[in-house]
Amino acid sequence: MSKPIVAIVGRPNVGKSTLFNQIGKKRVSIVDDMPGVTRDRIYMDAVWLEHEFTLIDTGGIEINSGDKILNDIRAQADIAMDEADAIIFVVDGRTGVTSSDEDIAKILRTSPKPVVVAVNKIDNIQQEVDVYEFYNLGLGAPIGISASNALNLGDLLDEVVEKFPKTEVEVRDEDEIRIAVIGRPNVGKSSLVNALLGEERVIVSDIPGTTRDAIDTHFFKDGTKFTLIDTAGMRKKSKIDAPVERYSVMRSLRAIDRADVVLMLIEAPAGIMEQDKKIAGYAHDSGKGCVIVVNKWDIFPNKHDRSTNRFTDELRDRIGFLQYAPVLYASALTGQRVDRVTDLVKFVAEQQSMRIQTSVLNELIRDAIAVNPPPTKKGKQLKILFMTQADICPPRFVIFVNNPELMHFSYLRFIENKLRESYGFEGTPIKFVIRKRDEPND
Repeated sequence: MSKPIVAIVGRPNVGKSTLFNQIGKKRVSIVDDMPGVTRDRIYMDAVWLEHEFTLIDTGGIEINSGDKILNDIRAQADIAMDEADAIIFVVDGRTGVTSSDEDIAKILRTSPKPVVVAVNKIDNIQQEVDVYEFYNLGLGAPIGISASNALNLGDLLDEVVEKFPKTEVEVRDEDEIRIAVIGRPNVGKSSLVNALLGEERVIVSDIPGTTRDAIDTHFFKDGTKFTLIDTAGMRKKSKIDAPVERYSVMRSLRAIDRADVVLMLIEAPAGIMEQDKKIAGYAHDSGKGCVIVVNKWDIFPNKHDRSTNRFTDELRDRIGFLQYAPVLYASALTGQRVDRVTDLVKFVAEQQSMRIQTSVLNELIRDAIAVNPPPTKKGKQLKILFMTQADICPPRFVIFVNNPELMHFSYLRFIENKLRESYGFEGTPIKFVIRKRDEPND
């Protein structure tokens, strides 16, 4: 089940990004602080009152000049309304209602999606009177906040989560494996879907951004049911000129949330780009199994001078947090190695569903400590009391220690490496929760 999407909209310089960042500081979900994970600032996962959602910072609704004004407003607002489950419309309490605010509000009033008006820059009690002017926008009761000072964010989020659609139980086959095909525009995602299906189910074009929607397609192979989710390509925020491409990112994130395993496509001739890291980072953060598919390998230049091993080394170096993901060199156009994709996906799905007994885990911890004792900090030594597996998909382990602050990320990585050496967990991230527990009495 995909998380609700909340879009922050409004004209430039009203404090949308500040609000985005403040909500990020209020997250109470478990965060993986392992260095090397690149996060794209256009999105963020958040939790409020046990409601998980994805927050989208849409950027300012740009108003250029001339006849394009209303068209630009309508294009961006329409797409936001279409993709988001709830909308936060940010306005500036100091400047009052502007003509741009009124134009945006006029479009939002036609939306079937719920809208919450956040009147920003209300920094003290004396300014609260400035909120009442925004009732004139006709979008319900505005909420005065100060994004920079984190004032009234709780009231705002209370109102937002109340407007989320009621969650429906998604009926799915227990043995079904859902695959999201992700990557930058024009890396061959639709071509790979067609190659896997053996027919032209998805329109293929060499124009970046052709795929706008996430398209579910079901098929069976060797007795296993797969569901393919072809996603719109992601590109750097600065390169997103058309508003429709900006919001296609929402569709892609939603597809990743719904998937069990992602196929991360890298275009071989172009090499590994910064945006590849950002796209892969969201899949990693979301705990999804991953297979890296280096596509267009048939046209990769100088293959004799630069082997697959050398390309893999560069890939591991550039996208270090995906060390666990298997790499497949393929060509969706010629069908080269495409038949191995579903086998790898099935293998990764099995790996992320693996459970290890607590007694076995603690034997591994004892052996690991004997080889590499826990670190000390300011004269205090970390003591690992025991470890247990709390969940699968992704595998999640709870480590009980004397003092969580003494657990350094490098030692946690050492434990992860020992887990992988012993049990594999190929293709899946491993999550850890560090908890304090009093030592047993002697």
